[in-house]
Amino acid sequence: MSKGQLVESANVKSAGGRPYSPAMRVGEFLYISGQVPLDRSGNTVGPGDPVAQTRQCFENIEELVEAAGGTLDDVFWLTSYVTDIRVFMDHPEIRTEFFSPPYPASTVVQVSSLAQTGWLIEIEARAYLGE
Repeated sequence: MSKGQLVESANVKSAGGRPYSPAMRVGEFLYISGQVPLDRSGNTVGPGDPVAQTRQCFENIEELVEAAGGTLDDVFWLTSYVTDIRVFMDHPEIRTEFFSPPYPASTVVQVSSLAQTGWLIEIEARAYLGE
């Protein structure tokens, strides 16, 4: 059995050249690795700005879902890793810019730090690309 099919986008840069896939399609499911606030040039977006960083993470997720032939409506699960959960909880409106009801199921976890200084959030996602 195959591990799945690599999904990538020229507009989504990997974080630090680590050996991982940005997304993998396995059957009708798409597993998106944690997306960080990097723009298409590999620059950190919005240092110190949780709204801008969250928006960039969602834009990266959208790029990868579309590269796999889906839309954000196909996303059913999000896991967010944040460095300050209070700041994240102050901005729920960002999700409504990208997702519509029923919203994806979600978990938010506060961590002491992320892979690069200045990153405030990392978001991974799962999507169902079937019927």
